[in-house]
Amino acid sequence: MLGIAGGSTMAACLLLVGCGASGEAPGRDPFTATGELIALSGGEAGARNACFTCHGLAGLGDGEGAPRLAGLPYGYLAKQLQDYADGRRPDPTMHAIAGKLSQSERLSVAAWYAAMPAPDVAYGEDAASPAIAALYQNGDPARGLLACARCHGAAGEGRGPANPPLAGQPAPYLAEQLRLWQDAKRRNSPQQVMLSISQRLTEAEIAALSDYAAGLPGQGAP
Repeated sequence: MLGIAGGSTMAACLLLVGCGASGEAPGRDPFTATGELIALSGGEAGARNACFTCHGLAGLGDGEGAPRLAGLPYGYLAKQLQDYADGRRPDPTMHAIAGKLSQSERLSVAAWYAAMPAPDVAYGEDAASPAIAALYQNGDPARGLLACARCHGAAGEGRGPANPPLAGQPAPYLAEQLRLWQDAKRRNSPQQVMLSISQRLTEAEIAALSDYAAGLPGQGAP
């Protein structure tokens, strides 16, 4: 189900982006229990499209095109599902899946994944070149590039419901989303922040930034 990706596979769902949405994840209650049932059964979208088939039972994704959903902000997950249902985030597979869920079901699925624990990330401090680390942390004012850390956190921990964590996401997924924004195929970031940023990046920078962001330590890291 939430298998959202840059093309049309059930691979990718929700990540990377700019600022705007809100909400806190409800705790473990009948609402999140309903979300669990939908995540495991697919609800009206059918068992073949159940979220876990792409994103795993622990919501950690597949390490490639299917992102981790576990521990992402509730408001962010809810917005992405709504954007898929409305067609504001184009993807044939996810549009069909999200469109078959009611608003309440989309919210309960978002709550279920938001309540899951985020993974521990194996952090390699020397994994990226100093230039890529500087580009992520500081941006490039000469090119009008905002720092990724400004919205997604210096440790990739995310900053608020509209700016999701990047730490622990599959690097191929992050790169794919940047390319979708670069080609204006994904346009659901507020004020088109990600469109503007991605179009100033080279292909080599997209690949290297995705690797760097995916390997950041995330919440509670030094």
